[in-house]
Amino acid sequence: MVFDHSGSIVSSGQREHEQIFPKVGWVEHSGTEIWRNTREVIGLALADADVNRHSLAAVGITNQRETTLVWDRSTGEPVHNAIVWQDTRTQKICDELEAAHGSERFRERTGLPLATYFAGPKIRWILDNVEGARDRAEAGELLFGTMDTWLIWNLTGGVNGGVHITDVTNASRTLMMNIDTLDWNEELAEAIGVPLSMLPEIRSSSEVYGYGRKESLLIDTPITGILGDQQAATFGQACFTPGQGKNTYGTGNFMLMNTGEEMVRSDHGLLTTVAYRLGEERPVYALEGSIAVTGSLVQWLRDSLGMISSAPEVETKAKRVEDNGGAYIVPKHSPASSLRTGSPMPGASSSD
Repeated sequence: MVFDHSGSIVSSGQREHEQIFPKVGWVEHSGTEIWRNTREVIGLALADADVNRHSLAAVGITNQRETTLVWDRSTGEPVHNAIVWQDTRTQKICDELEAAHGSERFRERTGLPLATYFAGPKIRWILDNVEGARDRAEAGELLFGTMDTWLIWNLTGGVNGGVHITDVTNASRTLMMNIDTLDWNEELAEAIGVPLSMLPEIRSSSEVYGYGRKESLLIDTPITGILGDQQAATFGQACFTPGQGKNTYGTGNFMLMNTGEEMVRSDHGLLTTVAYRLGEERPVYALEGSIAVTGSLVQWLRDSLGMISSAPEVETKAKRVEDNGGAYIVPKHSPASSLRTGSPMPGASSSD
């Protein structure tokens, strides 16, 4: 999306990428396809605005937060599809970590419960299940990133000096970042089984991280902002005062409430997370409640049941009847999940 200095939308470009479901409860994306589509939608947005890179003051990135990708630092090739935030394949790893270390150890340091939702166990799964991946990771040959890290690494040069970073909001969703000091916790990374050499440098949500290179259409344009999806929406809606909250309705529903510079711990299943950090200023925290399946249910009705041909038809059809006749669709819950979120339904997808 291209915005002017008043915040008005000038233009946009978008592409839907493939949703990959190898098994029930498994959800993957192609990192290569996402990078290719990113370059394409940059071109579409610039063309639609009738501008080029010289008209851009800066570039910011918002992204699916916990979606996990591991790639070769020398070739830039992913070793496996990205494992999406919805994916539940790491439940056994989470159970093993809880039995060995207890869940409170992770919650105390990271603000998060042990759950399949977060990136750390997803990295572990890739290293344990892709042939040779753990040895390569231990040798320093592999890098990890959420989608912000993957895109910035490629935009700033990739194998030719790409910047390997993430921001505090995305790092706070890995189960490996100290929620108070905003740095990697070596003991938790070791407990999960993730070599520190794979992890990106943690930076603030707003600073100059690097500049676009020839691998993109953004040559010499400064990249200056990173915020995970729900935090970006909260920031964009100007929830800057403690007590203000915002609900993101997309693939899932995510309610974030600004708690200011205070980390508030919840006894009712809410997450303590970083809302944002601007440059060298103190971080701002939030409480978060999550529902895994909302908008993705509409896509399930479209793609799997064939009840509609496009998402907007849901509203059109709903307006044709007086009531629902007592019929409800409730996504199946995943009782093993300590987040109490629903597991993805067949055909569910991520549109964040």
